[in-house]
Amino acid sequence: MRLLFIGDIVGTPGVNIVRKAVPVLRKIHALDVVIANAENASAGAGLYPNTYRQLSSAGINAYTMGDHIYKRVEIFSLFDAKEPIVKPANFPPEAPGPDHWIVDLPSGLRLAVISLLGRTFMRSVDCPYRAVDRVLAGLPADVRHIFVDIHAEATADKYLMAHHLRGRVSAVIGTHTHVPTADEQIMEGGTAFLCDVGMAGPYGGVLGRKPDRVLPTHLDFIPRPFDIATEDVRIGAVIVETDDQTGRAVSISRLMVRDSDLTTP
Repeated sequence: MRLLFIGDIVGTPGVNIVRKAVPVLRKIHALDVVIANAENASAGAGLYPNTYRQLSSAGINAYTMGDHIYKRVEIFSLFDAKEPIVKPANFPPEAPGPDHWIVDLPSGLRLAVISLLGRTFMRSVDCPYRAVDRVLAGLPADVRHIFVDIHAEATADKYLMAHHLRGRVSAVIGTHTHVPTADEQIMEGGTAFLCDVGMAGPYGGVLGRKPDRVLPTHLDFIPRPFDIATEDVRIGAVIVETDDQTGRAVSISRLMVRDSDLTTP
């Protein structure tokens, strides 16, 4: 299986480049499945149904979220419609949304998608280790491919989760900080890991926001709207290839895509 994971999609610039890129990347890299973190897709926080439909029309199979999952209450209608969007599995059981999603591919392979929220410098949530163990224990026996998005602030949270899950899942990929790291590896037991995949959005800003809105607020403490930037729009992503029989990762490679790279083969 060849899997593409796209980091946090930020606002309209991120949505637009992802919509353009996914069909091209599917052809270039012979992708079987595409997953994206969409918690910042609508105006920088949350996910509107119309944004979801725009992204899905490009060929995204499933979505992970994070701490901004409920910033747009309209997302509840997507949960009611059983769309492939997962909440962090360590949110309380009463929190809306499924704690995992299984993607059934035409090849017959099945992929479980799980999202987790870190606890360092983040909102108070349940234990991510116990949560993921619970989800894994409940997966059908024929689901051998398992993808985990660890949405966390601290690198230690992400590395610890990867060690907790090594040999038990196909990939543990970090999101939330919007800055790609260069530590991709395949851990013992065939688990691919990357501390942070980066974002799909304007890298000319401050984590996707206009610097001239963010910087003054840090100087004078006067609140301002952190508008979405528009410069240097790119996609931070990762491709993980797994063994069809075992689900173990056999390769992992970072991908940075600019608009100028998107020429249909």
